[in-house]
Amino acid sequence: MEEKIISHLLFLIVVLLIFSFTTKTGTAQKIRVGVVIDKEEQMGWTCISMALSEFYAKHDNYKTRLVLFNRDSKGDVVGASAAAVDLVKNFEVQAIIGPLYSVQTNFLIALGDKAQVPIITFSATNPSLWSIRSPYFIRATLSDSNQVKAISAIVQAHGWREVVLIYEDNEFGEGIIPFLTDALEQVNARVPYRSIIPSLATDDQIVAELYNMMTMQTRVFVVHMMIGLGSRLFTKAKELGMMSDEYVWIITDGMANELTSMDPLIIESMLGVIGVKPYTPKTEELDSFTIRYKKRIQQSSPTVVSPDLNIFGLWAYDSVTALAMAAEAARLRSPRFTYANISRNSTDLEAFGVSDNGPKLVHALSNTAFKGLAGNFRLVDGQLQAPPYQIINLVGPGARVVGYWTKENGIVKDLNFTSLTTNTYSTKKSNFGTITWPGDKKNPAKGWVIPTKGKKLRIGVPSQSGIKEFVNVTWGLDNSIEVKGYCIDVFELVMKKLPYGVPYEYIPFAADDHTMAGNYNDLTYQKYDAVVGDVTIVANRSLYVDFTLPYTESGVSIVVPIKNVKSKNSWVFIKPFTWELWLTIFCSFLFFGFLIWILERPETAHLKNLHWHEVSGKIFWFAFITMVFAHMDGLRSKLANFLLFIWFLVVIILVQSYTASFSSMLTIQTLKPSVTDANELLRNKDYVGYKNGSFVHDFLIKMGFEESRIVPFNSPEQMDELLTKGNRIGGIAAAFDEIPYLKLFLAKYCKNYTMVDSVYKAGGFGFVFPMGSPLVPDVSRAILNVTEGKILVDIETTWLGHNTKCPDSDNSHRPQNLGLESFRGLFATMGIAGIVAFIIRVIRFLRNNNNNNNNQKIWSKFIEEQSSPPEEIWNKIAVLLPQYIEAMDPNPNPNPNPDPREIRREIARLLLLFPPDTSKETWRIELTRTIT
Repeated sequence: MEEKIISHLLFLIVVLLIFSFTTKTGTAQKIRVGVVIDKEEQMGWTCISMALSEFYAKHDNYKTRLVLFNRDSKGDVVGASAAAVDLVKNFEVQAIIGPLYSVQTNFLIALGDKAQVPIITFSATNPSLWSIRSPYFIRATLSDSNQVKAISAIVQAHGWREVVLIYEDNEFGEGIIPFLTDALEQVNARVPYRSIIPSLATDDQIVAELYNMMTMQTRVFVVHMMIGLGSRLFTKAKELGMMSDEYVWIITDGMANELTSMDPLIIESMLGVIGVKPYTPKTEELDSFTIRYKKRIQQSSPTVVSPDLNIFGLWAYDSVTALAMAAEAARLRSPRFTYANISRNSTDLEAFGVSDNGPKLVHALSNTAFKGLAGNFRLVDGQLQAPPYQIINLVGPGARVVGYWTKENGIVKDLNFTSLTTNTYSTKKSNFGTITWPGDKKNPAKGWVIPTKGKKLRIGVPSQSGIKEFVNVTWGLDNSIEVKGYCIDVFELVMKKLPYGVPYEYIPFAADDHTMAGNYNDLTYQKYDAVVGDVTIVANRSLYVDFTLPYTESGVSIVVPIKNVKSKNSWVFIKPFTWELWLTIFCSFLFFGFLIWILERPETAHLKNLHWHEVSGKIFWFAFITMVFAHMDGLRSKLANFLLFIWFLVVIILVQSYTASFSSMLTIQTLKPSVTDANELLRNKDYVGYKNGSFVHDFLIKMGFEESRIVPFNSPEQMDELLTKGNRIGGIAAAFDEIPYLKLFLAKYCKNYTMVDSVYKAGGFGFVFPMGSPLVPDVSRAILNVTEGKILVDIETTWLGHNTKCPDSDNSHRPQNLGLESFRGLFATMGIAGIVAFIIRVIRFLRNNNNNNNNQKIWSKFIEEQSSPPEEIWNKIAVLLPQYIEAMDPNPNPNPNPDPREIRREIARLLLLFPPDTSKETWRIELTRTIT
């Protein structure tokens, strides 16, 4: 009995569980979804079905269920369109997943917009599809335009300036070209040629196009093709030797995403190819799904080679997941279509209704975000947001990652999201990993070669520039030409500095008789690929052509004759020195003279009885006598001789500086320009000259010169002739021209003429290109590289000359007189030496004075203690006194003998012998007076 009860309870529990499950699944709202893909696209359908089953296995509580209706697009536009119409009209699907190709998508977008049915594609990447601007078009894949910045960054990092685009002749191939061209132009890379290969091109057509590209100079190719045509292209390129070390091949993600599906032999032929593809993070979920996917393929088609999983399969999986989440979020409970009144004669394209739930489903999809197998799934304006791009390098049987590109940081070697916080965009070559280039080389190709066939640039040159040093065209007997000159050498040097080769030929702007076919404006406006010569950059010309940066000094100046003018200034001899310097020299003279006088005075000399004016007069007089004549008789004091040596050294330096400055003043004062500026010419109504055909004529008219007083000249020799005649006898008073011409003229005639200070702004010489020419930025950069080096100076010296025998042409600058700041160190040295000598003299004086006072006290004591001496002792003292007086003479003989100190000691000794009865007062007074 108990067993029956237990069995009944178990049966009841099972019934309840089955009923609960049936109720849960049976009450879920079914949402019909159409799938339009090729039946041969096994990977797409497998990923879609796996996504649906795995999603609802994890979310069995959802009240909505997607029900898939698969239709074969048959690989063409008509099949995809018919399948979509059938799904909307007969099955009233709420959304359509697909189609695979961009060419099939246009009609489906229009159909979905009309029926308000979302069209969700996971593989149509053509950027032009977004131009339809349908709110019902959901691109759950990346637009091809997202990768163009990564490709241009690779080109910029390696300095390539020309890129050939090779693409498939269909909507997939054409859609990326405008975006890719713009991205390359932003990094100063031009597209000289586009190779368009039909989707159904034969091998002969591919080979013919490859041969055509081999004759060009550009060796950097960007390939944007589907895997089928791209594989054939690289196979033929390998056979023709175009996978060598002089070529660079870059593939877009159209091929890079499907490399795992390519034949290994084809991959091996693509050694050194660079590619870009979206970054897919490596996760456990992705690894697990890859294993499940392979098992599912093997179970469904065990005899068929299973296609490898790529990012399009991941996007298909994430698309279905997003749609299932959106259907639940939109709460689609009773999906239906609303039909308008349709006549019986309506076509199939008119006989379908409008989905009531379309706007809700689109809104839910726009707000759906999650972490999918391919990365973060998030839609902005109906498009999947782009992740970073991997930069891959094909080596051996596979590809390796050599870098990454992000829109915030540019090219980086490692993708560490925690460190990529700064907005520093970089495309340095060092940011790449190790790259193997075609030919198994470690260094990239330069990107161009000298072409075996190609169009040469037609470079127009003036046939007669008037000054042959700038441009000189000579014709041979066979009508061949030879072009030389300063401008030509600079142009050829600049072209060598370009990062690519540019073939060109010179075309003289000449009439049948080899003369100039017009003026320089006519030359500039001709239909040449470029114009090279002494062509000035001016505003009116820049309205019609583009100029490079100038390669010569800019500006217009004036050359005038030099006149010899004698100075009438009677006090010019004091101008070499400033008044501060003259005053300092005078004070230094007095200071040193006084010091030497002090050092030469005897220690007993004093000026107690003299007034202040007598003291100052004696000091000045002795200073003058000592400084001027002391070196004749010699000085006794070593300190005085030391100071006199320093004074003579200072005098020599000052005299030499004065002589140099005074000579320079006298020389320059005799050479002055006859005219100082243009205003003086206008006031005097002088005749002025200009180079014939130059823009300077219009420049002079604007300045206010009369037409009748403007004289043209054609050569430096004619310019010299007109200036020699002068203003009054049929010549000119001054010549206006550009600075390069004037420098060339002064190199030949610098002794007679000078360039005045007045410089008027002008653009200088530049190379001319047609408006919008892509060569202008590169040529301008090359000009900067040339002008910063020494080689341009050598070219200028070779053609324009450098006469070292001529004085500076700008001799109107008067030399500056010398000031105290130029000799500050010299006078500081004098002052220090004088002060040190004075301190030493004071120390000696104090020491000697102390000794004299002590001796005087001893003598007085001796005199007081002794009596009057006898006659014989006094006679000896009388003999010593004259000797002592002679020794104390302020102007003694050079070698006085004996020493006065010895005489004093002898007198003191004799005083000790005086008898006691000698009159002390009489002898003391007499002896003191005599000694003093």
